[in-house]
Amino acid sequence: MTRKQASDFDQELLNLYDDYAHGRITRRGFAEQASKFAIGGLTVSAIIESLSPNYSWAQQVAPDDARIKTETLDYASPKGAGLMQGYLAYPAEGDRFPAVLVIHENRGLNPYIEDVTRRLAIAGFLAFAPDALTPLGGYPGSDDEGRTMQQKRDGREMTEDFIAAAKILQTYKRSTGKVGVIGFCYGGGIANALAVMLPNVIAAAVPFYGRQPEAEDVSKIKADLLIHNAGLDERINAGWPAYEKAMKEAGVTHTAYMYEGVNHGFHNDTTPRYDEQAANLAWQRTIDFLNKTLR
Repeated sequence: MTRKQASDFDQELLNLYDDYAHGRITRRGFAEQASKFAIGGLTVSAIIESLSPNYSWAQQVAPDDARIKTETLDYASPKGAGLMQGYLAYPAEGDRFPAVLVIHENRGLNPYIEDVTRRLAIAGFLAFAPDALTPLGGYPGSDDEGRTMQQKRDGREMTEDFIAAAKILQTYKRSTGKVGVIGFCYGGGIANALAVMLPNVIAAAVPFYGRQPEAEDVSKIKADLLIHNAGLDERINAGWPAYEKAMKEAGVTHTAYMYEGVNHGFHNDTTPRYDEQAANLAWQRTIDFLNKTLR
């Protein structure tokens, strides 16, 4: 399939897909509303396919890259699913590294998030990405199916699974004890939540277009925050003013960037919503921030 960009689609259609991808409308609802864009022989199914992730488009770090080591790590989550599993990556040279918990979107541990985890290892971090779909058999190989599976899990239990992972990273044999968290979409919201819930564990948090915590909880945050938001992401941006105000009032150390003219999911290089310039800039800022706060 020829790679498409956001500019190839009407913004209304991109917004509709965002609603579909986040469960606010059904596939049937998307099809009904998107039918007006199915012209010139283009079908609604083809539209969905063209907007969905294509993992053949992007892999920045190969799983067998000699600069890193990767493994599957099982861990206990007594308040969550019980037994969990995730993807661990770290530099091939060295013994202990600052740790970064990587939290996926609303569809399980897909190849994009695994690649992000390896990118962090290349940058010198011990990176760990749990799969919230572990108790359901793990990421199924399809984002649509993964999204449906993740909706079946209890939200509080999933949060506990990520809390357990963060605590394990703090004492893990390859960790220096300094722990950060980075998350995307659903994972961005969890990154914000962990900064609130684990002030003595999380030293740095990097939410990409994530749901904000309640204003009254912001004062619990001790971590430094680096926040990436997308200019066209009306849903997430609606909560930004209150979050910004609460952080300023609580004296939370934070830096926030609004990337104008880009969509929610702009960092994900497997979808048309990807914006290379914004994604590269946000990633360099992220690595600089993690080096500053965790080393």
